[in-house]
Amino acid sequence: MLDRWLPTDESWKNHSWRTVYLVILLTTLLLLLDVLADLMKWFSVSHLIIETLAVVLLVGLLFWLQWQLLRSRGEVRSWQGKAEVAAQEASHFRQANQALLTGLSQAIDEQLQNWSFTQAEKDIGLLLLKGLSFKEIAELRQTSERTVRQQAGEVYRKSGLGGRNEFAAFFLEDLLLPNPAPAAFQSTETPAN
Repeated sequence: MLDRWLPTDESWKNHSWRTVYLVILLTTLLLLLDVLADLMKWFSVSHLIIETLAVVLLVGLLFWLQWQLLRSRGEVRSWQGKAEVAAQEASHFRQANQALLTGLSQAIDEQLQNWSFTQAEKDIGLLLLKGLSFKEIAELRQTSERTVRQQAGEVYRKSGLGGRNEFAAFFLEDLLLPNPAPAAFQSTETPAN
């Protein structure tokens, strides 16, 4: 019954937020009853029970919200620590492999020139290699997604490659070391003599 009064977005599928909402609603109703009782000069044991319930609910809610805040802060600190480690690892990788990265960058630029890409097509090609979506590229270049799709089509046409995957593989395939065949694909039979 109360579902029709509660918000329907994704955040409300979390039952703890529904509980908070219902506790606040119940506490508000109890406080309204208390105000009515005060206005009517109605004082009795029920009046005391209503006030006590409202206070207990609010204090309980306060403790729960504080616990959620502390837990969230801990999660944020954990993610910040992981992000810092990842940034340090990326920085170390870039420093250790600067010459290789510079050489790769130059080789990619030369190949894009060999394909006679315009500057816009070079930009699109590099952003595609970085893994950005058409929408992200459009936002970055402050243009429409349709324009980016058309330019990407020109990149693929001029390079003679079939799409984003082939375009990325053209530059990156030989950088990956070949892996031995997984054990599941290796024959377990011994050759016959």
